Amino acid sequence: MRELILDQVSYQYKGAARPALNNVSCSFSEGQVSVILGPSGSGKTTLLSLLAGLDRPSLGKISLGGRDLAAEDMDRYRQKDISLIFQAFQLFPLLTVLENVCYPMELNGVSRKEAQAQAKRLLKQVGIGEEKFRRYPSRLSGGEQQRVAIARSLASGSKILLADEPTGNLDAENTKNVVNILCELAHEGGYCVVIVTHDASVAHSADHVFRMVDGCLQKAG
Repeated sequence: MRELILDQVSYQYKGAARPALNNVSCSFSEGQVSVILGPSGSGKTTLLSLLAGLDRPSLGKISLGGRDLAAEDMDRYRQKDISLIFQAFQLFPLLTVLENVCYPMELNGVSRKEAQAQAKRLLKQVGIGEEKFRRYPSRLSGGEQQRVAIARSLASGSKILLADEPTGNLDAENTKNVVNILCELAHEGGYCVVIVTHDASVAHSADHVFRMVDGCLQKAG
């Protein structure tokens, strides 16, 4: 079981008076859902950016399966090891549902025929039926768009899912559905799921809950 580990990680933006992250140490494991709670400006999005390899720590180390990310090719890491799920879905508006999910596979050299077969399986896995495969994102509900976004994140083959406020644009019912899908992926599919949110209700289904306060991370409970 691989772990994504932060060891005394700090990050300070250029010109900032204080660090956005301050001496953060924690680990996230495959097969588990971890939720990071915190208000806007607490540092949780900065933490997610570091986990995603979009920035590097000012101090400390991040490792995956014993590999120090400082020595890794970050483009390859983002392409192969992690996938991001966003609050605003970030689907391509001019591609159909099926084409959106095929895109990362075709980018990695998978044939169109194989990509379509895999995309259909992933879409069904998250509850999107065949009648919606050829629709454009604008013709889907918010909950359906987020399910498509999850399917697309799975298409890369990575086992680490980083979700930035994935339920922020959803009502209570769709929030529950999306959280259930993410939990199922972790507990039955062996994915490492890290959810950053300000919604405390999302934490009820998590294996581990952390709170971010002024750049410091504390385990809740």
